[in-house]
Amino acid sequence: MTFRVEKDTLGEVRVPADAYYGAQTVRAVENFPISGLRPHPALVRATVLVKMCAARANMATGRLDSRLGDAIVRAADECLAGAFDAHFVVDPFQAGAGTSHNMNVNEVLANRANELLGEERGRYAPVHPNDHVNMAQSTNDVFPTAMRLAALRVAGDLRPALEGLVAALRKKSAEFDGILKSGRTHLQDAVPIRLGQEFEAWAVALEKNLAAIEGAVPGLAELGIGGTAAGTGMNAEPAYIDLVVAELARETGFPLVRGANLVERMQNMDPFVALSSALKGLAVNLARIANDLRLLSSGPRTGLAEIALPALQPGSSIMPGKVNPVMAEVTDMVAFQVMGADTTIMLAAQAGQLELNVMMPVIAFNLLFSLEILKNTVPKLADACIAGITADRERCLRYLEQSVGLATVLAPYIGYAAAAEVAKESTATGRSIRQIVEDRQLLSAGRLAEILDPFPLTSPGVPGATHQAENTTQGGDNNAGRR
Repeated sequence: MTFRVEKDTLGEVRVPADAYYGAQTVRAVENFPISGLRPHPALVRATVLVKMCAARANMATGRLDSRLGDAIVRAADECLAGAFDAHFVVDPFQAGAGTSHNMNVNEVLANRANELLGEERGRYAPVHPNDHVNMAQSTNDVFPTAMRLAALRVAGDLRPALEGLVAALRKKSAEFDGILKSGRTHLQDAVPIRLGQEFEAWAVALEKNLAAIEGAVPGLAELGIGGTAAGTGMNAEPAYIDLVVAELARETGFPLVRGANLVERMQNMDPFVALSSALKGLAVNLARIANDLRLLSSGPRTGLAEIALPALQPGSSIMPGKVNPVMAEVTDMVAFQVMGADTTIMLAAQAGQLELNVMMPVIAFNLLFSLEILKNTVPKLADACIAGITADRERCLRYLEQSVGLATVLAPYIGYAAAAEVAKESTATGRSIRQIVEDRQLLSAGRLAEILDPFPLTSPGVPGATHQAENTTQGGDNNAGRR
């Protein structure tokens, strides 16, 4: 590898000759070999957008020479097209506030702009990374603005994915609505439920999670760009602030507005905490649903096996024929990661001091990573798992007939105590609730069939209630069925 020598305020630095980044980026790479990761592409794109829109705003105020500004804008366009992705190299775990990331972008744009003007990389003339690309800006207002734009973009990708999962669950809800099964509470037999009702409940829960995520989005649209170093706007003309916000809104299509208080925008990480919290809520429900899928599909011979998940890959290196619920398992892992990331974001958000939160890089990394893995997992769960689920109607019905939860249905007619005795005998002997009630002559066969008609059991009301008043007047609940 050949190198060029650059100078910054600390001295000389050897930079790879073909690199579009410069001395400060090299120092950051050497100082922070932490994770081996690169910045999230959405964060890079958002930062480049800020630089492009800032250059346009600075040209509009007359502060930036149009020849230099046009070169910066052209360089930014090329970056947005992916031409220089390999040159954004600073580890997400870096110096506080994101200075290294900001300078990485400044250097790439400056070097490419100078090339477009016929100059060499590394000389930073006539376009300088600080004086021109970073004009009227500070890392302290650029980085949180880029965080907001990146989060808005990736959250926008999560929305249709989550809507697709809700639709897939709702489709299965309709398909399975006629399948009766035993409910379970505390993992014990409970009253009957329809399989479709379980799927519909999952869909409703995820719709509420989507609403919570949507509710957190508007806070991201209030920008602190123009606040520069401390939110006071020093070195940024008032006209520039309004212009750069307008340019960013035009480029992104987001309803961006200038923050009402730029000092507050600099200090307060609440919008990121709110979005992360909503993502955690989604992760909790995804994990809960994934675990229910694993339980309901457990088996195929020694578990519940009321449903079967699509077979996606062999499940064991030693047990032939074994197939595991892999999409449910990966969903759990992703959910746990998102929950942990939310804790990191919460701790980092409260760790800011005075005019700046220097923990922004770790907030950005965890928030964007959570959004990324959720938007990738959710459609796979929908398409590779939910869409292919089948149900074992006969097994569901067999469990229902064997369930001691049916005793609950009888309580309004034979009383709680008598129903409990029936349930205990069923548990001890393995005989069904129906058999025991018939043998004890607690209810007539016809009345029992009416009360245990399965579909009314899964809707609000008291099963068989059309005759309850008559039976009650003939001797009370405990004797109603004996007449």
